[in-house]
Amino acid sequence: MKIDRRVRKTLMLATKICVGSSLSIYIANYLQLDFATSAGTITLLTLLTTKWETMRLSLYRLLTFVVTVLIAWITFTHCSSEWIAYGIFIFCLVLISYFFGWKATISVNAVIGTHFLSTLEFDGRFIVNEFLLVLIGITMAIILNLFNNNRGHRREIIANMRYTEEQLQSILGEIAMYLRNQEMEQSVWAKIVALEKELLTFSEGAYEYQENTFHSHPQYYIDYFEMRKSQCSVLHSLHYELRRMRSMPKQAEVVADYILYLKKYVVEVNRPEKQMQRLNELFEWMKQEPLPVTREEFESRSMLYHVLMDLEEFLKCKVRFVQGLDEFQKKHYWKDEEKEETVGEGKDHNLK
Repeated sequence: MKIDRRVRKTLMLATKICVGSSLSIYIANYLQLDFATSAGTITLLTLLTTKWETMRLSLYRLLTFVVTVLIAWITFTHCSSEWIAYGIFIFCLVLISYFFGWKATISVNAVIGTHFLSTLEFDGRFIVNEFLLVLIGITMAIILNLFNNNRGHRREIIANMRYTEEQLQSILGEIAMYLRNQEMEQSVWAKIVALEKELLTFSEGAYEYQENTFHSHPQYYIDYFEMRKSQCSVLHSLHYELRRMRSMPKQAEVVADYILYLKKYVVEVNRPEKQMQRLNELFEWMKQEPLPVTREEFESRSMLYHVLMDLEEFLKCKVRFVQGLDEFQKKHYWKDEEKEETVGEGKDHNLK
């Protein structure tokens, strides 16, 4: 039985926390540190992040450790009431952490603060004790967060890309059918909305993948899904224009042919220059057509022209994506570009 990725991810995280926290406590006990179990808690709190977030968070925790000790010393040694002292300590800690963007460090620093509050010791030995607890906890988290199923995650991202392309092609195909006076499925609007929701999830997965690898180029996947989200938004507008058309002008058949031509190029590796060129030819052809006679024909022709403008924006989304690619991304992700560019060639739309 195929295990869902979320289940696999949860199982992997639970295993990391189990192993990491236990080993941290073992090492802290081996070094005979006070409050050794806190090392396990620090590992747990640090593991609940991606690889890059773990690295950043670990650095912040080391930097804020000094601030935490200083705040604890000022508040705990100058206030006789334990609960008031801790309240002031937390207030100052949260205030400073939010001001400098260190809010993710509050939980661990609050734990360290309770140790100082319990002992009221601020000598070198105890400060080193607390520093080692933090160091053991974050080191174990860093080591364990190096182990990620990035290869499987990348395969899933690519599968999501292919799925997105298939859905967009299907939606465009149904729009072309409607322009040919065939009944459009009532589910088209629902398809667009559902795909937009799925693209949000796909974008989150792409961001997580980027944060779990030390390469910078996985930004490509995030940009790809953002581009597809923009195209989905355009399809919203296009669908709305279609539903407003009272009758279908004869020019709709040619636009339908163009959409069927275009849908074959809704693939990852494609520079849309040829599709833009043919669309511009279609715009010119529309201008040369006889002027509409009736008001209804005029309105429908106007709506059809707006459909063409939406298709232009649909293509511009891909143009902006391609223009944003650097040379490394082109070489790494578009190495089969020449082969892919031939997809769908051989049948031109006919402007007659």
